[in-house]
Amino acid sequence: MEVSRLRSTVYSPAKGLALAAAVASGLTAHTAPPAQQESAESRAVAYLSAEVPRWRREHPCYSCHNNGDATRALLAAAAQGHQVGAALDDTLAWLAAPERWDENGTRGGSEDLPLARIQFASALGAMADAGRADPRALERAAALVASHQGTDGSWVLNPSQTIGGATFYGSALATAMARRVLTRSSAPTGRAALARADAWLRSFTPATVLDASSVLLGLGRAGDDAARVPRSRALGLLKEGQGADGGWGPYVTSRSEAFDSALAVLALAEWGAAPSAPAFSDAERRDAVRRGRQYLLGLQEDDGSWAETTRPTGGESYAQRISTTAWALLALLASR
Repeated sequence: MEVSRLRSTVYSPAKGLALAAAVASGLTAHTAPPAQQESAESRAVAYLSAEVPRWRREHPCYSCHNNGDATRALLAAAAQGHQVGAALDDTLAWLAAPERWDENGTRGGSEDLPLARIQFASALGAMADAGRADPRALERAAALVASHQGTDGSWVLNPSQTIGGATFYGSALATAMARRVLTRSSAPTGRAALARADAWLRSFTPATVLDASSVLLGLGRAGDDAARVPRSRALGLLKEGQGADGGWGPYVTSRSEAFDSALAVLALAEWGAAPSAPAFSDAERRDAVRRGRQYLLGLQEDDGSWAETTRPTGGESYAQRISTTAWALLALLASR
């Protein structure tokens, strides 16, 4: 995997913070003009279309970030009419055979395997949404992902990380993403793993903004009573944590970051027109999405990317820039 080159920056919270389905967000007249939105998406697509195939040409492996997160974003963009050319051809051919994933010539160790499997399987799921994946490959991918599930029903990718990030997710986001993969499995082992993931998400109490977004993405629109409790808590955290600039950080009191803001926008957009929890009226949710979009649009770099969100903040990492950009593009596409 790509190696992050983090500067020695101390993180000090300051008061402030698969294929995403396109949903109607009901944005107000203060939303960015359509031309600006289209330009932002197009520039991000152009950036990722260059970077996705470049990694494999220059390195002896496929990257969970370029060929995972970024591939999902480009597939979502293509589904909404963006042209990606041949940028995904090699990646999609490789993703179609999950049995080859573990032979990937990565420079990472066994600790990278669960994340890689979740990211590649999520990209394979996006291929299925586009009608470009064999259901048998999805079953094999789901089995690989399920093999890393903990006894409590969650996925723990890096026990040393107290909160997730763009390239290491954290337990709540990893479980939400793994759950989405498992919904495509009809095998008994896959269905059993899905049930354990569902139970974990319903018993989990989100304490951070990143957890809150992850819980919303994991629970989807489940309407049972057990799902309403963590969802209500998650929506309350997102409402409290949105900064004056429209963005979110990993904690309620953190300064806003691109990755955390993208995840929050995506979660609130996917929640869509489902019945609102007490924390948010639907009008408040739409306004939160609008402000979050504006924050993301204002952060986009001239080359179409978003600067990497790192832990601690202010670091330099190509991998995290790719994943941050992918999540930002997914958020814009889902919240049009």
